[in-house]
Amino acid sequence: MKSTVSRIGLVVAALALALTGCSEVKTVLNQGGDTPCNEYIKQDPDTKRTTITKFVKQQANDGHEPAGTVVDLTMTSVDLLCGVQANAQTPIKNADVPGIFLRK
Repeated sequence: MKSTVSRIGLVVAALALALTGCSEVKTVLNQGGDTPCNEYIKQDPDTKRTTITKFVKQQANDGHEPAGTVVDLTMTSVDLLCGVQANAQTPIKNADVPGIFLRK
């Protein structure tokens, strides 16, 4: 009985670590600013936030976590610009107002 409880505890601990690790893996594999608009607009809100946070960090290149308001404003801008890009393959780092009208 005692060994069964121990095994269940180990399984629960391993599962918790695996779930935490998956989140970290997604963050590492996330392309940030190189994510194409067509992929970005399909992402769920949490993944979009991860993508934009990584993108802002890539732009700043100072190793600091960006302020939440910066991430929110950038998300709004990228959502709008990617939603109307003439070329869906445009990376979010290149999404801009002229891109609405011109294929890149």
